[in-house]
Amino acid sequence: MNSNAFWMPFTPNRSFLDKPRMVASAQGLYLTTDDGRQIIDATAGLWCSNLGHCRPEIADAVHRQLKTLDYTSIFNFGHQLAFDYAQRLTAVTPDPLNHVFFGNSGSEAVETAMKLALQYWQTQGKSQKTRFIGREKGYHGVNFGGISVGGITPNFSTFGQWLPVDHLGHTLDLERNAFSRGLPMHGVEMAEELEHLLSLHGPDTIAAVIIEPIAGAGGVILPPEGYLPRIRDICTQHDVLLIFDEVITGWGRLGSPFAAIEFGVVPDLMTSAKGISNATIPLSAVFISDQIYGACMENAKGPVEFYHGYTYSAHPAACAAGMAALDLYENEDLLTRASGPVGQHWEDALHSLADIKSVIDVRNYGLIGAIELSKPGAAPGSLGPVAQALAWEEGLMLRGIGDTIAMSPPLIITPEEIDAVVKILQRVITSM
Repeated sequence: MNSNAFWMPFTPNRSFLDKPRMVASAQGLYLTTDDGRQIIDATAGLWCSNLGHCRPEIADAVHRQLKTLDYTSIFNFGHQLAFDYAQRLTAVTPDPLNHVFFGNSGSEAVETAMKLALQYWQTQGKSQKTRFIGREKGYHGVNFGGISVGGITPNFSTFGQWLPVDHLGHTLDLERNAFSRGLPMHGVEMAEELEHLLSLHGPDTIAAVIIEPIAGAGGVILPPEGYLPRIRDICTQHDVLLIFDEVITGWGRLGSPFAAIEFGVVPDLMTSAKGISNATIPLSAVFISDQIYGACMENAKGPVEFYHGYTYSAHPAACAAGMAALDLYENEDLLTRASGPVGQHWEDALHSLADIKSVIDVRNYGLIGAIELSKPGAAPGSLGPVAQALAWEEGLMLRGIGDTIAMSPPLIITPEEIDAVVKILQRVITSM
């Protein structure tokens, strides 16, 4: 391992090289380390591998595509697979999100959605609507647009927030909602903060509100009952677009294809990535409402309706991977599996840890889970990374975010494998 050539992202490189965690192969729910140990992947890679690892159906589809058409420019040229795939995707999204713009990552999807919001308001003669409202602890990727609307301080403190933005507060309320099963009952009134921000800045200056239906990288924070419908109502009332960042909540994670369907709240724009291709080939999408699409097409000032795109947008291999992944989601009923018995088993198993002294909260929905830890004398934000390191040695991959253990296992996980995850968690937490 060359210690200088590869600069790892979002990683303490110097300490990692002292004790690296290296993965050599993967299959199904399991990773294999370079020294031959098997690890249960309780994070689906990084909210990504919902179908499990190394599905041959996806690999074969990509192989066939690379032998047929490996690449063609998508600027002023096309290939049929991109059109067929977009049509299939819009059959899964809620109406009126019937149009797709492809990118390669969640960060790119967010950037695209923000640009579309700005362009839409220009078509409406409201070019003064340029401000965005994000949310504290929100994560929307690492491009300048994403870190501007994002609410995780280390992600923007070095680089600044270069767009006119403001932020709603997060919805984590341990005092009232600790150990909730599913959506917490208390806190719908937190949505009223949006009314305050709109009044402060003037709704005629606000382009869009962007939120994750369930915050991921900020610590797995769930919206209270009624919160998302109220946000939708306020946006509609004040003529402000609503963007759902569904990079982690899409593709069956919550027990429906998307959070917009699960919670019955349809945004104007919706981003997707990660699970869209099972993370086999980089791919992302922005789903666009009929209203926004129609306005941008009808009011274009030149032959090109949207001066935006990426060299690898709708890459043939990525579309092939996405199409094969969608086949698996549908053929194996995985888009709704988390809402059934396996999701209930996950909830019950996680909440069995509630009696451990250092556990101060357990949060779950579908096949997402989080455990909040507290220990006298521990430095704030240190317990999650400690748990992550200990779990790896015990044969479990999880994610440590501050004092939170975050998990998002592949949708194929069985009740027996859930029990194995929780047994390791119990050993790890009690040993800390």
